Amino acid sequence: MSKSTAIREAFRRGEGVLRLAPNFVPRRFARAGRRLRLHPDDYYALGTARGSIKERWFSSVIPAMNGELAPPDEGLSYVAPDDNRDHRFSLRDAVAELGSEIIGDALMSEYGTWPMYSKFFDYQTPLFHHLHLDSDKAAAVGRLGKPEAYYFPPQLNNHLGDFPVTYFGYDPDVTLQEVVDRLLRFEAGDTRITELSRAYRIELGTGWYTPPGVVHAPGSVLTYEPQWNSDVNSVHENVTAGEVYPYEFLVENCPEEKKRDIDYIVSLMDWEKNIDPHYRKTYFRPPVPAAGDTIGESRENWVVYGNPYFGAKELTVPPATSVTVRDQAAYGCILVQGFGSFGVHPAETAGMLRYGQLSADEFFVSRDRAREGVTITNSSRHEPMVILKHFGPDNREMPR
Repeated sequence: MSKSTAIREAFRRGEGVLRLAPNFVPRRFARAGRRLRLHPDDYYALGTARGSIKERWFSSVIPAMNGELAPPDEGLSYVAPDDNRDHRFSLRDAVAELGSEIIGDALMSEYGTWPMYSKFFDYQTPLFHHLHLDSDKAAAVGRLGKPEAYYFPPQLNNHLGDFPVTYFGYDPDVTLQEVVDRLLRFEAGDTRITELSRAYRIELGTGWYTPPGVVHAPGSVLTYEPQWNSDVNSVHENVTAGEVYPYEFLVENCPEEKKRDIDYIVSLMDWEKNIDPHYRKTYFRPPVPAAGDTIGESRENWVVYGNPYFGAKELTVPPATSVTVRDQAAYGCILVQGFGSFGVHPAETAGMLRYGQLSADEFFVSRDRAREGVTITNSSRHEPMVILKHFGPDNREMPR
C-alpha cells in the first residue's frame, strides 16, 4: 500500500480523527521531573549523551532543535493507524497529503501546514531565564518566531518539583544597561540575572501567555504548552540550579557575525513588554468558560486564549456520560484523566508507558469532523474524563 493510500485509508476509517503515537523528546540540559507517565527505566532510553526525556510533544509537524546527535525526525508526531508500529506515518505527511481536508482552507492557504504544536514540559528544576525570538529576528537565521502559552494541569502535578515559581521579564525599575552589564559577564562568572527579574508562584489550573521577546524562566511544574511551529531561543542565564550553560546558549540563534554584538543580542528582547508594570494583568490566564459553559452535563474552559496564534480548551466529561462536542477548527488533543471512547477510537489516559510503546490518549481532529462533532464517552463509573485540546489561529470562538 502506498503512503498516500495508507493516509487516506486511516483518515476514512477514523472518520476524520487520527490517533497519534506518543512523541517523547530528550533534552541535554537540566533534570527530568518524571511526571510524563513514562516508565522509570526509560527516561534515558536514548542514552545519557542525549540527556533525559523531559518533554512529550503533541500534534507536531516540526522536528526538535536538539543538536547533531538527534535524528532528523525527532519531535515529529506520527499517526498510528493500527497497533503495528511499522504502519506509522508522520502527521506532517498526513497534512501534506490531505491539506484542506484535514486542517481547513484558512490554515492551508495561509501557512501551507498545521502551524502550531503543544507539549508537556517536565523539569524537576527551574529552566534558565531565556526568550524566544520574534518573526523578524528568527527569519535572520532561517527560522520562525515563537510565542507560547502555559497551563498547569492538576492531573499531572503530583509534585511541583524543586522551584514552582516562574520569572517573567525584568522588574520595571531595572534599566536596559543593567541587563547589558550582566550579559557582558556571561563567561566570567554567575551573572545571577534573575535578581533583575520578578517571579510568580505557579497556581495549578491556571496559565500564562508569553509573547516573543519576553525573557522568562519557567518553574518546575509540569506544564502544558501550546506554541508556534518553532524551537528558537536566546538564554540570558548562565548558571541555573547549579548547572552551567555555555555562551553558545545565548547566541545560538544569532547570525554568525552578530554573536559578539551585544547591541544585537539585547535587541532580541521586546524591552517594553519585559518591563510591563502590569505584567500579571496583561499575561496571566485564569480559565474562562467556553460559550454556554456546559455541553450537556459536561463543561469546557478556555485555558489558553488572548493571543492571535493558538488556543486551548480543557474538556471535562462526567462519569458514565456521552457527549457530542463541536468546535469551529481542527485540533489536537491529549487525555489527562479517564477512559472510554473518542469518536470511533478507544481512548484511555496513559498510566505508564514504555518508550516506543503506542497509546490511546492522543488524537488529531480534522476541521470538518470538529464542526460536525466528535462523540466522546466516559466509561468510568467514578472518574471524570479530562481532555486538553489545542487549536491554531483559526478558531474564532477563542476569547481574544
